[in-house]
Amino acid sequence: MECVFCKGKMKNQGVPFHIDRKGFHITFDSVPAWVCQQCGQAMFEESETRDIESVIEAVEKKAKNLAKAA
Repeated sequence: MECVFCKGKMKNQGVPFHIDRKGFHITFDSVPAWVCQQCGQAMFEESETRDIESVIEAVEKKAKNLAKAA
C-alpha cells in the first residue's frame, strides 16, 4: 500500500487514537491502522472507523443522560 500524502510504504500496526468531544475524552492505546513508514501518517480501515464511530455515539448518548441527571 502507498501513502496518499508522500507515496511512502504503508505498514499495518497499532497506533494511539484520542478524541475530545462534547465534554468528554476518549483514548485508545492501540488501534490497527496503516502507517506510512516515511511520513508517519496513519490511515484506518473502514471497519476500525465504524467501530470508533460506534464508541463515540454510545458515549455521546450516555453523556447526554448524565447531563440530564445533573
